[in-house]
Amino acid sequence: MKVVLLKDIQGVGTAGQVKEVAAGYARNYLLPRGLAEVATPAVLEQLEARRNAEARRAAKEESSARELAQRLEAHPITIYAKAGEQHRLYGSVTAADIAEALGRELGEEIDKRKVELEEPIRAIGTYKVPLRVARSVVATITVNVEPESGG
Repeated sequence: MKVVLLKDIQGVGTAGQVKEVAAGYARNYLLPRGLAEVATPAVLEQLEARRNAEARRAAKEESSARELAQRLEAHPITIYAKAGEQHRLYGSVTAADIAEALGRELGEEIDKRKVELEEPIRAIGTYKVPLRVARSVVATITVNVEPESGG
């Protein structure tokens, strides 16, 4: 019996898949528990419509993420930090500091976990920092670390 899985079922498949299962398994287990529906033409049509809508939404999200990535790459951000001799920082510039500076620049909150900084910045200079804008879009932003005036 062909069914459309509504939830992930270990050993059978993932949600949205059309699977051929034993009739008794479908009637006695999958259908009563709401884990699957019989694969009628109407249900298959709904499934296809849902997949198309999801694909359109994902494409729209990715294009807006690429737009944001281009905006971020075009504008370097400047972070001022206290520095001592030989241009060493007293503290360090972390992913949270970069996310906060980006948030001020863009006017929207940026999650610090999206800033893929390998290790904190501990010296004055210009750095290229990867920022994961979306699952498949990574922007490389320019971060200028400058000494605070009077420091």
